[in-house]
Amino acid sequence: MEFRDVLRRRRMVRRFDPDRPVPRAAVDAVLYAAQRAPSAGFSQGWDFVVLLQAADRRRFWDATRDPDLPDGAPADRWLAGVSAAPVLVLCLSDPDTYLDRYAEPDKGWDDRDPARWPVPYWDVDTGMAAMLMLLAAVDQDLGALFFGIPAARHEEVRRAHGIPANRRLVGVVALGHELRRTEGSSRTRPRKATAEVVHWGHFGGSSGAG
Repeated sequence: MEFRDVLRRRRMVRRFDPDRPVPRAAVDAVLYAAQRAPSAGFSQGWDFVVLLQAADRRRFWDATRDPDLPDGAPADRWLAGVSAAPVLVLCLSDPDTYLDRYAEPDKGWDDRDPARWPVPYWDVDTGMAAMLMLLAAVDQDLGALFFGIPAARHEEVRRAHGIPANRRLVGVVALGHELRRTEGSSRTRPRKATAEVVHWGHFGGSSGAG
């Protein structure tokens, strides 16, 4: 598939077909793409917890469930569609890997001070890895969605899947075959024009062409 076609076709899928499994080779291809993401200092401070078994996915969804909901309460439309995905990939970032890497002789920040990082590149790089998974999913003729975990449920998810305390839950990639296309924000909101988001020379600057 041509790269421009991958870009054009990439979209967030919110309804998955529970009866169409994802081939293991396709999962491996998506994970390979994630590991090709760039990272500061080639730190590669990420981990991916892959949930292929139904019991593992059920444990994840139970951990994210709002405890104030009564037992047996029906899932909302979003949850009903996304929880049918046959593959979930939890994307974790590892700040310590970056702090250790930049304390090495070729970097020399031996104090390991997180304040040196006004932007948390451990999260940025993990997000780029997730983006490559979304693109690879298109190339594998799959649907995909990146979504976040409610802050109040992070600890429950950690316990459910044995995630160390020094890892950050950046988000989750759901993979599968789309069941039915749904209306999302991209269908109800226009894509911003290039002139609105691309600035030349300074903020608000035009290209000067013409």
